[in-house]
Amino acid sequence: MNDDSRLRSRTADRRQKIQAMLRAHDLDAFIASAPANVTYLTGFSGDSSSLLVTNERAIVISDGRFTTQLAQECPDLEADIRRPGEESTQALARVIDAIGVRRVGFEALSRTVADHEAIQEAARTTDWAPTHGWVESLREIKDDLEIAAIRQAVQYAEDAFAGLLTTLRIGDSEKKTADDLEIHLRKAGATGSSFPPIVAVGQRSALPHARPTDEARIGDDDFVLVDWGATGRPYKSDLTRVLVTGKVTTTFEKIYRIVLEAQERAIAAIRPGAHRGDVDATARGVVENAGYGPFFDHGLGHGLGLEIHEGPRLRRGAQGLLAAGMVVTVEPGIYLAEWGGIRIEDDVLVTPDGHEVLSRVPRSLESTPLPNIPAAASPAR
Repeated sequence: MNDDSRLRSRTADRRQKIQAMLRAHDLDAFIASAPANVTYLTGFSGDSSSLLVTNERAIVISDGRFTTQLAQECPDLEADIRRPGEESTQALARVIDAIGVRRVGFEALSRTVADHEAIQEAARTTDWAPTHGWVESLREIKDDLEIAAIRQAVQYAEDAFAGLLTTLRIGDSEKKTADDLEIHLRKAGATGSSFPPIVAVGQRSALPHARPTDEARIGDDDFVLVDWGATGRPYKSDLTRVLVTGKVTTTFEKIYRIVLEAQERAIAAIRPGAHRGDVDATARGVVENAGYGPFFDHGLGHGLGLEIHEGPRLRRGAQGLLAAGMVVTVEPGIYLAEWGGIRIEDDVLVTPDGHEVLSRVPRSLESTPLPNIPAAASPAR
């Protein structure tokens, strides 16, 4: 069985799980409208489409742009193509009326109030039931095809970072460095970046989601934080490293070692059955015991897959247990407004007997200095 056939078999299994949920909730049908959820249940990589699942059928409601693509990617599914001038809500209402379902579940988190009002108006006899996390809960545990796709996305990110280190120049702006990283991602084989890369020099690295600027430049301070990831086909990766472009100061070494210890202890705690909140607490305890608790003000990590942020969440008070097949980021950080921030992030697979760190970019303190970085040819400001 080739990969396409295996994917169709997996998506059919996923739809059967949705059908079991229909029966458990006494519903006639379910509409998936979040793009990642439609992809997960069908293998379709386009957009502007919904999936209607009943106990007997699965129908993709889309438009004419995707007729050929649907036939290629989802040959086992029915497709209903919207008529010229027909709104998506009208097409859904028409299909619902044609197949005679009345109690229909919808994804409450992905439908706007305006969309819901429009579909209610178009399908007045339908009894609508909001659902929460039906598909997302399935997506938390990855199968072997998904894990292989995430491994590939990690490899793309690592290859791109290695390429960036060969072109990094003192005097390059944060924005140029981020742009160069996106070029390296595509050269490495990624379809693109999984999010706009973060490149933050010195004090600006105290902003966990700093936006690269033309003003701040490599070499303006002793270090730079780089947070990047690759989109593969179509799964994602997410990594962060801090590089020393000047001196390894006493403050840098102290904070870096605390963050690295927090990350290593948290990774060691990852295994099937581990409580999600406890993994966060493991890392947070290291930071708090070092006196920097107030300066670690985000969750330890998140799941990743078709989206860069998905379940499970590793954060203070998170409920639920980890299970084999989950893939999470582990990214503790310390952020001091007047100095800068240190964050170290890796992607970790929960295995049947523990965990596997999927990313291999060096993270030891000794790996952070970048000696003899050339100067940019023309660092015009």
